[in-house]
Amino acid sequence: METSDNAENANEPAEALTGIAAQDWAQASADPQYRAAVVDLLGALAYGELAAFERLAEDAKLAPTLDDKAELAKMAAAEFGHFQRLRDRLAAIDAEPTGAMEPFAAALDEFHRQTAPSDWLEGLVKAYVGDSIASDFYREVAARLDSDTRALVLTVLDDTGHATFAVEKVRAAIEAEPRVGGRLALWARRLMGEALSQAQRVVADRDALSTMLVGGVADGFDLAEVGKMFSRITEAHTKRMAALGLAA
Repeated sequence: METSDNAENANEPAEALTGIAAQDWAQASADPQYRAAVVDLLGALAYGELAAFERLAEDAKLAPTLDDKAELAKMAAAEFGHFQRLRDRLAAIDAEPTGAMEPFAAALDEFHRQTAPSDWLEGLVKAYVGDSIASDFYREVAARLDSDTRALVLTVLDDTGHATFAVEKVRAAIEAEPRVGGRLALWARRLMGEALSQAQRVVADRDALSTMLVGGVADGFDLAEVGKMFSRITEAHTKRMAALGLAA
């Protein structure tokens, strides 16, 4: 998954944690509904990381140079490492990893079918823009999780090298052939719509997750906060488009 665009806020004073965010897993998991929501969240993340590994390995076939192929292979290996951590965590909290991932497989597979890149540059834009939208969503949710789960989620969302690599390659391609920018901008807009729709479908299909997001589990978001969350995700997408040299 990708790096966050919130670095500029790093020096701002941190708000005091309250509610579940101030608890560890042992405390928070006493609520069975919260536990179910976390199992769903980790299951969705785990399958997302496994799918990212598969996709990056496939995209490496489109790489124009051996160095580029090796770079994508390294990123794919990092994604698989994230998957293993999530799978191990699910097992550690007595959740069956395959069972936790299965409810999300069809929706995520369909997203990747709908957004299969046609060339190397589209693959890079998807890795940077598309994955980052999902990562932003999970980071928003992580802020409301217990300390143990939050730390794991933020760790597996760490940048695997996509950001700098994708920006450099895409900007260089646009500089060499400016008309490429228009095509990639349209592609990125499509990714934005598909990614947000997919995130909403995943949440809507799982009662525990949707209940947590709309405030039914302890410190969940209320409906107004959900709207603000998606506004922040859209704003971060616009910044990434600018970093790539594309019009949002």
